[in-house]
Amino acid sequence: MTDKKIIAVVGATGAQGGGLVRAILADPDGPFTVRALTRDTASPQARALAEQGAEVVYADLDDEDSAHHAFAGAWGAYVVTNFWARRTPEQEAARDAARMEIDQAHAAARAAKAAALRHVVWSTLEDTRPHFAHLGREVPTLLGEYAVPHFDAKAEANAAFTGLGVPTTFLQTTFYYEAFLQGQGPHRDESGRLVLTLPMAGNPMSMIAAEDIGRTALGIFRRGPEFVGRTVSIAGEHADGKELAEKFTTLLGEPVTYAPLTYDQMRAAGFPGAVEIGNMFEFYSEASAYFTGVRDLGLVRELNPRLRSLDDWLNEHRDEITAAI
Repeated sequence: MTDKKIIAVVGATGAQGGGLVRAILADPDGPFTVRALTRDTASPQARALAEQGAEVVYADLDDEDSAHHAFAGAWGAYVVTNFWARRTPEQEAARDAARMEIDQAHAAARAAKAAALRHVVWSTLEDTRPHFAHLGREVPTLLGEYAVPHFDAKAEANAAFTGLGVPTTFLQTTFYYEAFLQGQGPHRDESGRLVLTLPMAGNPMSMIAAEDIGRTALGIFRRGPEFVGRTVSIAGEHADGKELAEKFTTLLGEPVTYAPLTYDQMRAAGFPGAVEIGNMFEFYSEASAYFTGVRDLGLVRELNPRLRSLDDWLNEHRDEITAAI
């Protein structure tokens, strides 16, 4: 038996949840133990967590009974949903991705309430629509009512926790450094030059290493009641396109030019989700003063002393970045 407090972590084999699981496991003398929740307890990632000492439990937020079982006896929970998760054709036909995220958040909130959890950290994002309205900008509407569904639906889902009085911290995340390995990094143009084309129109954006989201969540759990009911907006660095190009130039030893796409060019790029991603970058850029302003790097470092700068992350991933060009 142990007197450690159990943190149930939704998405324990994913980017955010995995970071929190590893942070708890790396602190064996700390106040918490981890219950890693996953839809596939037999996956290699889940087995690896079990070998490292995590309690691995099945949970799927589309199966509310499993969430009730997984939260039972826990002290707290980290809840994250994935708008981009692969879904069956039947799921897609029945509900759109935004509705599914909202329904999953409500299932998690009901399970947290039933389990009388003392602290939930809910991974969320801003509702972009009021910002677009304030800026006087019109962008294409998606899924009937959203500007950036994977932002807006999470913001709507905040009410699932507040409405039930679940003691919650609303953790607003941001662009992952890892996106530079997934098509958002430098690439060669038709002339062979390295260019960075993020459509930020010269404005700074906020970024973070995915691993640091979980580490920061652990810092919030450690401070407990101080952060219940609060919104904590996080980042590891703020930088504009020219500054990013300079960092890549230093990293790669070859000039990288910032040549931003327009928002419309991004929306017309043709890949799945291009319109949504174009809207997202228009929000990041045009609401940059707000978005970077609420993300206090000093507070994030206080919660997560291991917070990685972009330079450190780039150096760690230099070979992968080079291979992706």
